[in-house]
Amino acid sequence: MSGNALELVEYLNNSRRMLVFTGAGISTNSGIPDFRGPQGVWTRRKPVYYDDFMTSEAARIEHWDYKLEGWERFRTARPNAVHHAIVELEKAGKLLVVLTQNIDGLHSDAGTSPGRLVELHGTNRFVECQNCHRRSDPEPHFQYFQAYRKPPLCACGGFLKPATISFGQGLDPATLERAYDAVQEADLVVALGSTLAVHPAASFPLMAARRGVPYVIINRGATEHDGERSVSLRLEGEVTEIFPPAVEAAIRS
Repeated sequence: MSGNALELVEYLNNSRRMLVFTGAGISTNSGIPDFRGPQGVWTRRKPVYYDDFMTSEAARIEHWDYKLEGWERFRTARPNAVHHAIVELEKAGKLLVVLTQNIDGLHSDAGTSPGRLVELHGTNRFVECQNCHRRSDPEPHFQYFQAYRKPPLCACGGFLKPATISFGQGLDPATLERAYDAVQEADLVVALGSTLAVHPAASFPLMAARRGVPYVIINRGATEHDGERSVSLRLEGEVTEIFPPAVEAAIRS
């Protein structure tokens, strides 16, 4: 291992309350493109804002149409080595929490415990009523939309929407509270596969680091925290090649 890789192993080995922050870069090897990348859906379509979704039938159709475009890819995606490495950290008693920007549900599929997982931007694994907040399986709702080109409704009459945070929609207060609690308890922060550009999500690892705990960033390409003095270790490269071997070495040692 290189000197930087050995330093990463040492940080992982010494931690007992690790906060792992994950972004789209950890899921590309599972077949899910970055929303902002060359194949990302946002390069081809304009996102629908939450207020428009709630007031316009045309906006609801557009939102369901864009979600349908990526549904098959989300439905068939499987966790990769990074997701599984994080589960191994939990089994080893080192993981405090995973804060993820990702909506793909792959942390859950890999086996991260619900009590250790904070999905800041929601999840594509459910559809949620915007009125009664009941959650249900997305598959029949996508089938209905595909067949009739009409946005599905809940039994209560409320609008159904994939359970993700749309533009202009506030993050869930209980989710934010869990994230703030983790920031105060963590003894190490590791950011994986994120440009750390989306707020308020990207503020959480930095808040923890400014408490004085070590802050490690692993990403392919620049991040907005690269110039921060509180960053302890910055590793450039593919997360799937760097992080799982380091986890294995830390647990073995």
